Amino acid sequence: MSPIPHAVDLTVTPEVTAFFDAPTNTVSYVVKDPHSVACAVVDSVMDIDYAAGRISYGSADAIIAFIQAHGLKLEWLIETHVHADHLSAAPYIQGKLGGKLGIGDQITVVQETFGKVFNEGTEFQRDGSQFDQLFADGDSYQIGTMTAFAMHTPGHTPACMTHVIGNAAFVGDTLFMPDGGTARADFPGGDPAVLYRSIRRVLALPPQTRLFMCHDYGPNGRQIQWETSVAEERAHNIHVRDGVSEAEFVALRTARDATLDMPRLIIPSIQVNMRAGDLPPPDAAGKRFLKVPINGL
Repeated sequence: MSPIPHAVDLTVTPEVTAFFDAPTNTVSYVVKDPHSVACAVVDSVMDIDYAAGRISYGSADAIIAFIQAHGLKLEWLIETHVHADHLSAAPYIQGKLGGKLGIGDQITVVQETFGKVFNEGTEFQRDGSQFDQLFADGDSYQIGTMTAFAMHTPGHTPACMTHVIGNAAFVGDTLFMPDGGTARADFPGGDPAVLYRSIRRVLALPPQTRLFMCHDYGPNGRQIQWETSVAEERAHNIHVRDGVSEAEFVALRTARDATLDMPRLIIPSIQVNMRAGDLPPPDAAGKRFLKVPINGL
């Protein structure tokens, strides 16, 4: 596990604007360099009416409009992992605003696993080449004057990454708000013990580090929230606060995962997101289809 590179200045405070997608309980972010017009988009959403087989871009258009209205320059589109509960709008936004699309380098493991699940055949590339950048653990990259740092934090999926940008960290599904606990670890390639170790690595960041969630479900009817801190998670997270052992967490996470249904949009989400947000290729007649594997998940 790599230490935080010396080039990463944890005192920088990026300007973070959140966009909440209620149908999927997903939070997307525009992360702006406070010293320039450069920005990144983290975990964007493409809208889908699954029953009707229709996609649209209202959520993405709101992000595009914000970036344009504030005169920002989009440099990166970051996917914290291959999401199973919403479809990425990264290529749509990239087509409008430019920028590079990046994900963790273990995307190849996810592509290999789900390429078989969806019987994609040899034409589906499993080398991550659909993305512009594959981040290895410890890699850094620039957003304007800010140096961002990618930490490999698997357990929910093999490709999960936490992106540390100044004093903010974007944790994907690895952690939820303290009263929401942690991500499930029962998808193919998931592992609750690995998730525990990844979380402890995130929680070893400075206590004041701001943590931004990819999802919130408003436990017990509270209002939706998406920002907390390392200190708050260590003190109050219901699954993995300080003092909870790895064995206790694994037992809790395993028992809880056994009660959970598959995410409503897992079938379209995985097929699209493992392609970097692109739809499956068209058939000879120019029509695109999503597959439903029977008893495959």
